Amino acid sequence: MSMPLLQVNDLKKHFTVRSGILGTKASTVHAVDGVSFTINKGETLALVGESGCGKSTVGRCILRLLDVTEGQVVLDGRRIDELSAGSLRPLRRRVQVVFQDPFSSLNPRLRVRDILAEPMRNYGLAKSRADLGARVERLMEIVRLPKDALSRWPHEFSGGQRQRIGIARALATEPDLIVCDEAVSALDVSVKAQIVNLLQDLQRELGLALLFISHDLAIVEHLTQRVAVMYLGKIVELGPKRQIFASPRHPYTQALLSAVPVPDPGAARRRIILKGDVPSPVNPPSGCRFHTRCPYAFDRCRMEEPQLLPSAAGHFSACHLSELPTAPTPAGEAAMV
Repeated sequence: MSMPLLQVNDLKKHFTVRSGILGTKASTVHAVDGVSFTINKGETLALVGESGCGKSTVGRCILRLLDVTEGQVVLDGRRIDELSAGSLRPLRRRVQVVFQDPFSSLNPRLRVRDILAEPMRNYGLAKSRADLGARVERLMEIVRLPKDALSRWPHEFSGGQRQRIGIARALATEPDLIVCDEAVSALDVSVKAQIVNLLQDLQRELGLALLFISHDLAIVEHLTQRVAVMYLGKIVELGPKRQIFASPRHPYTQALLSAVPVPDPGAARRRIILKGDVPSPVNPPSGCRFHTRCPYAFDRCRMEEPQLLPSAAGHFSACHLSELPTAPTPAGEAAMV
């Protein structure tokens, strides 16, 4: 079996927060607290969860926009989390990013032509001025924008068009992996579909791998091959898309999927309503981090942290329920809607 393009091993990212009048009190935010997964060449892995669960922090650690507290990030067999800035620079072109806000992520002082040409100049990818111009025009063709738009400024485009420019800029260095950090969440519904279809086409044409960070499960179901579900800094379920959506094993995943709108408004389904708020990552609960909101929690959940173990081929879940012969009756609130 071939080596994964990206391996993330027990990744942790903690932030120190100071409080008090003189900043003398220090506390630790466990933003990411032991995350592991792989992405193969040409594959899309979706990282999903509620806001604040740490999924965007994982993406920034992979990109080395944030330094890793513990763990490893391995790109094509080479560990990159410990590399110096100089050693990392040649590898940065292989992992690019598309940010959430398609306007603030583009330099307003540069025309589109210069925005797309800058990455290629930085890495010396163009052999001549004519080659650079041809490459820039080719990028516009790839993302379905007219060539005459190259002389325009970012503010002259719509949100969807700006995001296409962001995608073109990410493609300029001919990367192997693109991290899409909520890349469609700021767009209108119809524009979302266009951008998702564009990403799918690019993946097929260019053999790209994608880490698709999102909270929109409807988009995730359409785009991805595998799904990793995060809760409070940890992955609680990981597996193929079809298994995750058809037979979720973790109660948190079940609650997330129960909230996804269905095409038939009159269809009856069981809605799982979670009580309480997400605990603070400064002081996460003992045992299973989800037990404070889980309708199935029992004593073991409060004392012992579950491990991410296989429940089927390629399907992993971190839940003590998987070890029980029969599932318990939920103690929380459920509704038929």
